[in-house]
Amino acid sequence: MAIGASRNDTHGPIRLGMVGGGQGAFIGAVHRIAARMDGHFALLAGALSSDPERAKASGRELGLAEDRNYGSYEEMAKREARLKDGIEAVSIVTPNHMHVPVAKEFLKRGIHVICDKPLSSNLRDAKRLAEVVEKSGAVFVLTHNYTGYPMVRQARAMVEEGRLGDIRVVQVEYPQDWLSEKTEESGNKQAEWRTDPARSGVGGSTGDIGTHAYNLACFVSGLTLESLAADLDSFVEGRRVDDNAHVLLRFAGGAKGMLWASQVAPGNENALKLRVYGTKGGLEWAQENPNLLWFTPLGEEKRLITRGGAGAGPAAARMTRTPGGHPEGYLEGFANIYAEAAAAIRAARDGGKPAREVVYPTVQDGVAGVAFVEACVKSSQKNGAWVSL
Repeated sequence: MAIGASRNDTHGPIRLGMVGGGQGAFIGAVHRIAARMDGHFALLAGALSSDPERAKASGRELGLAEDRNYGSYEEMAKREARLKDGIEAVSIVTPNHMHVPVAKEFLKRGIHVICDKPLSSNLRDAKRLAEVVEKSGAVFVLTHNYTGYPMVRQARAMVEEGRLGDIRVVQVEYPQDWLSEKTEESGNKQAEWRTDPARSGVGGSTGDIGTHAYNLACFVSGLTLESLAADLDSFVEGRRVDDNAHVLLRFAGGAKGMLWASQVAPGNENALKLRVYGTKGGLEWAQENPNLLWFTPLGEEKRLITRGGAGAGPAAARMTRTPGGHPEGYLEGFANIYAEAAAAIRAARDGGKPAREVVYPTVQDGVAGVAFVEACVKSSQKNGAWVSL
């Protein structure tokens, strides 16, 4: 994670463009809401679809000026880089296989990138993109949005403060049920590309939600994964990517873990859950009740810490918008990542680095996520053999 101006900078809105996220897309709308929630960004340009006609139609629906409503991301990158008031940053919300080529076009012109996860569809491209980011000097933010939740920041701070002692066990799961049938043949655009290895990459559930679970586990625990053993399945007949994954984890320092990611678990919507246990205590957090964090000191009663309530510290407060008891969740978590991105971009405007408390997922977190997916596939192909990362 990058650690490094405050969320309350007085600079004007950051000029933002978007690639992908047009008609029929889900995540593009989420990014647009997140970008404007705190007034840090102004969306001025877009190439919102790989189909030029749909791209233009989508841009008109959003009210983009006609001369900044582009039919292709290449045209957009070239022209925006020449404009005096061209975009400073671009949001990439395309299918996975397009993240790298799109990012490169903007990075080589010094335009900052905010990219949806996973970083790419394969590890080779992910590593090459990391090199491009390094050479560009531009800010690169990967939107692992769950790291923006206030109580996730609280949990991370408690681990860093040593309140759990030495970490021994990390359990994380992310079950869904929306792909329990062959949804990709029903005309569902999101299911179509997520189950197409040419666009999603070799990982199905591992790439789509397993990377979120893996990133969250590492973000909160502060641990580095050394090796894994995975058992992947494609339970829906004819599906070309995994829809269920069981993964054993071995972390540097001796901690162990387990990860379950599934998109064929009826009764589960977005049931991301994390448990972290150490020598002095344990933590439990669930995404569907994101304002609650359970903490149990060893040998003592279980304690509930709430967002905005007693016991929540500065790390959670930075991410909190409303008084306690007013729920915050998915959109606000996304907006918090955009706010952190804005702080980093504004610092770059002034030739500096963001303040130490500014934390966001970087390109290196993205490389780690893709390495995790490919290691899972490799292990499963070898009958669950342990694979080093």
